[in-house]
Amino acid sequence: MPDMSVRPAPTPADAAAEVVETAPVRPVLGVVDGSPLIPWTTRISAYFWLTKPRVVELLLVTTVPAMILAAGGWPGLGLTIGVVIGGAMAAGSANAVNSWIERDRDKLMHRTESRPLPTGAVEPTIALIFAITLQVVAFAVLWLAANLLCALLTLGAALFYVFVYTIWLKPRTVQNIVIGGAAGAVPVLAGWAAVTGTLDASAWVMFAIIFFWTPPHFWALAIKYRDDYARGGFPMMPVVKGIPRTTTEMLVYTVIVVATTLALVPVADTGPVYLVACSVLGAAFIFVAVRLRRRPEPGSAIKMFVFSNLYLALIFCAITVDTFV
Repeated sequence: MPDMSVRPAPTPADAAAEVVETAPVRPVLGVVDGSPLIPWTTRISAYFWLTKPRVVELLLVTTVPAMILAAGGWPGLGLTIGVVIGGAMAAGSANAVNSWIERDRDKLMHRTESRPLPTGAVEPTIALIFAITLQVVAFAVLWLAANLLCALLTLGAALFYVFVYTIWLKPRTVQNIVIGGAAGAVPVLAGWAAVTGTLDASAWVMFAIIFFWTPPHFWALAIKYRDDYARGGFPMMPVVKGIPRTTTEMLVYTVIVVATTLALVPVADTGPVYLVACSVLGAAFIFVAVRLRRRPEPGSAIKMFVFSNLYLALIFCAITVDTFV
């Protein structure tokens, strides 16, 4: 018998939680030689969404402030544009390969079933060629615009994300996002290296901020989509260990990330703007995590997820403002 159940209408919180980029694919207009005829505008849009641009945005929000802190001011328009473009292309390439690898699992999950590959808007082989080409161009752009260290760090992050996280960790261990989150923290290292050609303690503290921020950020989303991840066969923390254990670990990581933001004060010799910002934002982040621990519901998890995005963006904005003050 067909499933006649009706899903509840999505709420604004559900819409805010959709970090996995899904672009609406227009209806197929016809067929040519047995292949669907899709408008070229839809195809272009599909390639764009294949790179998960909203995830890329978050990476760039951390890269540019790292460059500003490294330079002690504005690092230069040409360098900044080159690193932003190259970094966006590299991250988009890694996201596209991730989608290519997980295309069959994506069909099983409601939150990913409308991605370009499951819907057929992009052919798998073409998607992989597109992703590899994008990565090659990104490496060249970063090398020319910045330096070899910046390009190698960015390439390393992409390879780590694909081979270590997507292929090895994600389908096998509950600690997948804890270890795999390192890939999302590398852009600050690349941004620092683009300016200085080296890496020092300040760069590594910013790396640690993002590394420890990733588990509570991602697990909040995993609580919301717990059934989806179970359907897709991914051993995410809420699926394997349960929600109470997950929210407890989220609180622990939240406290660690707040402490790490404060550690940047003596290491980078930041001023009062950053100190006040990370103190106030840190207290709010811990409050949200405690609230989720006490009321481990999907609605509270989404609030945690949304705030975690805002928290990280504001922390790095504070780094920028503090540098110029």
